[in-house]
Amino acid sequence: MRAVRLSVVTAAATAAALAAVTGCTQKSDAKNGDAIQVTATDTACKVSKKEFPAGHVQLDIENKGSKVTEVYLLFPDDRIVSERENIGPGTKQKVTAEVKAGEYVIACKPGMKGKGIREAVKATGGGKVAKRDPRLDKAVAAYREYAQEQADATLPKAETFAKAVKAGDIEAAKKVFADSRLGWERTEPVAESFGDIDPKVDVREDGLEDGQDPVKDWTGWHRLEKSLWQDKKIGDREKQLADQLVTDLTDWQKRVGKAEITPTSMANGAKELLDEVASGKVTGEEDRYSHTDLTDFKGNVEGAQKAYELLKPVAAENDAALTAELDKQFAALSTLLDKYRTDKTSYVFTSYDKVGKADRKELQDAVNALAEPLSKLAAAVVK
Repeated sequence: MRAVRLSVVTAAATAAALAAVTGCTQKSDAKNGDAIQVTATDTACKVSKKEFPAGHVQLDIENKGSKVTEVYLLFPDDRIVSERENIGPGTKQKVTAEVKAGEYVIACKPGMKGKGIREAVKATGGGKVAKRDPRLDKAVAAYREYAQEQADATLPKAETFAKAVKAGDIEAAKKVFADSRLGWERTEPVAESFGDIDPKVDVREDGLEDGQDPVKDWTGWHRLEKSLWQDKKIGDREKQLADQLVTDLTDWQKRVGKAEITPTSMANGAKELLDEVASGKVTGEEDRYSHTDLTDFKGNVEGAQKAYELLKPVAAENDAALTAELDKQFAALSTLLDKYRTDKTSYVFTSYDKVGKADRKELQDAVNALAEPLSKLAAAVVK
């Protein structure tokens, strides 16, 4: 999870503006290559057009600022249609999304902080209705089922974790902490699309918004992680937070089944899972007290691979070279990760503080090698 969130990624609840679940999407009236140019700086977010045809929309993003930035396509109420994070100074990214006619906002977040610099935009009607490939509808249905399965499996694990915390059993709570997070990590694009839940359960202390009090306002897994590993104590507040974590995850579990997902949201979500790895897991920032980052890392990769494999039959027809490269890089990264697995029958990995700089660099390179072709998956799906 990133240090700062605006909710995340293009799955689940964003889909009121995405293609309808009937299997039809609007085909954009825009000409090939007629992308929206987004130029981000430290003080501005310039867009090349304020109106564009509804349907498949491409953002061509360039960061001309000095800070790492994120760019979002949002509803006016901040629900996410699509986004790309960790766009370094002097670099470019492309994002493909599906949108219906309506009002939207493009937001740039220099430094990946706050609400961002915003421009109001509009998707206009008139796009032709095109029936979506039924294989993509099948992929969406299967991914929705997968997300629900992960949420259903997470809740009893979180309850076990909470029970240990409330019993004051620090070692028992530590033992189940990482496993309680796996289902969330596998489906973060869906989980984070419910923007009111993610800040409650998965925010780090440096991800709190300005004005929030770490003592009163910081809740969730990482708050309890700090108590268990750094403070080495469980008090009344931690026991309350354990109950609150279960309550919030129960809310998430109930809402996952209502999520609407599109092929492009799945593809973009897979890429965002790799961005999560690059921005938090490889750096050791995510689980900075427990050093269980590699378990989260594995969960993110598995979730990204699941989305990819469901979309692969269509993507392979449209871009066989891309899917061949993705197969190669997913296999390489999974093999590399499994080197650090201390128990081959479970998700127990080497403590990340024991992973040296050279090995971390090897992991980072493997993530980058996968993230680059994965960023092209959404475009391949809608060709």
